[in-house]
Amino acid sequence: MTTATEQQHLAGPLSAAVANLCTRLQPQVSARTAAGFREVLRRLSAPLQVAVAGRIKSGKSTLVNALIGRRVAPTDVGECTRLVTRFQYGTVDRVELIFTDGRKQVLPFDAGGMIPNDLEVDFEKVSHLEAYLTNAVLRDLTVIDTPGLGSLDDASVKRTEQLLGAAKHRKSEEDEADGEAGDDDDLDPTSRNAVAGAEAVLYVVTQGVRADDQQALAAFTAATASREAGPVNAIAVLNKADTIMPESVTGSDGDVWKAASLLAEKQAQSLKPRVADVIPVIGLLAESAESGGFTSADADALRSLSKLDDATWETMLMSADIFATWECEIPSGTRTRLLEKLDLYGVRVAVDALRADPELTAGSLRRSLLNASGLAGVRGRLDAVFRARADGIKAAAALASVTALAHASGDPGERQRVHDAIEVLLAKPEAHQLRLLEALTLVTSGAVAMPEDLAEEVLRVGSSADVGEQLGLKGRPHKELSAYALERAGWWRSFASFGATPAQSRVAHVVHRAYFLIWQQLREQAG
Repeated sequence: MTTATEQQHLAGPLSAAVANLCTRLQPQVSARTAAGFREVLRRLSAPLQVAVAGRIKSGKSTLVNALIGRRVAPTDVGECTRLVTRFQYGTVDRVELIFTDGRKQVLPFDAGGMIPNDLEVDFEKVSHLEAYLTNAVLRDLTVIDTPGLGSLDDASVKRTEQLLGAAKHRKSEEDEADGEAGDDDDLDPTSRNAVAGAEAVLYVVTQGVRADDQQALAAFTAATASREAGPVNAIAVLNKADTIMPESVTGSDGDVWKAASLLAEKQAQSLKPRVADVIPVIGLLAESAESGGFTSADADALRSLSKLDDATWETMLMSADIFATWECEIPSGTRTRLLEKLDLYGVRVAVDALRADPELTAGSLRRSLLNASGLAGVRGRLDAVFRARADGIKAAAALASVTALAHASGDPGERQRVHDAIEVLLAKPEAHQLRLLEALTLVTSGAVAMPEDLAEEVLRVGSSADVGEQLGLKGRPHKELSAYALERAGWWRSFASFGATPAQSRVAHVVHRAYFLIWQQLREQAG
């Protein structure tokens, strides 16, 4: 059984049930499998680990800084941006270089409080970075900043592909072309551990979703305990939303944010079923407003800009170059600094706010900029998709790891003992969420083919913790929700028995049970 101390750190009852399963099974399995179970227990008691992935120069590190609320991750291209960096909670701020041979070296922060961009060590001998920060956000969320895809640097490409598992798939294809068998596992140990620890993915895209974005999402999440990407464990963000030309998006009415929202909806359709949603955000604006980069001196400069005559102001807004070089009383260096922090869109937002209310304080102006960045929307989805379901996500990932460890043992008896123990756990009503997550993954990955309307229904029921959203009847009366849940429970039971293939039937039984449990929950609430 897990100890009281361990229970305090587990995400919830499902994680606790899986932890107890691992503890009970350890004396019944080989030493190697037991060691794997201990690693599963360690991960279960750790915060949910979210990897931030995406193409190079998509603004991943800037977004990481905004989410953490501190400008600590280097955003300029350098050695550190070609490494995996794990940001986690610590009682003392520190950064450690982890070498490939396991050695550790404490790395001092630079003068601005950031991780230094360049390392005075043999870069080829460095595995990754561990950053410990006294930051409340990191108490229940470990953020893993990954190298960017599409780098021109071959070593960086290889390192990133190893992290995402792409090198494994590419090598297998090359081996097959040569008539050779692919290597079962060519990830280096550190990358493999980093990937295995990522239980969810925040994928950063800019204006264009490309085919290899789909491939990267598939490779990345397939490498996390062999689980496919899906709406349970992956969200995408459309970063640099302010760079979208409104006239290029039909229906935007010339509004940048409306254009970004419409484009994000289109990208969500393109990336489904790999992600739960695509959320627009302006990472630079969010970073500056949230991490202390925006100062009272910046507010004063913006206040001065707000007093310029309309003709001068509109001319300066034509481009960043004109804004920085046009002759006016605000020094060119000050304007360049504002562009570096807010870009032209953020400057316009701030000046518009000050013209509407000249008495705005620096703090109020910072909040206006933060609202305009879209960071609240990203955090809201992180809470709804990841934090609210951290127990289920962590428990499902842990069970996948337990199953993989048992299969890797090569002992049929051991495999059977582990399988039987998992089946007993999953038979409990409180563990049905794990069955539902499994069914959702099977359907969204295409492992079980379903008619489109039924696949959408499985997606809806399994992708939310809110009963109204699960039923597709958000905001409707309690009695209507209850009647619909019972009706759909009956339909899926009939489909499982009479209209489904054997694979579909297994999924249908899970969905039937989910609806029945929702109906029971609603009836108990009414009582």
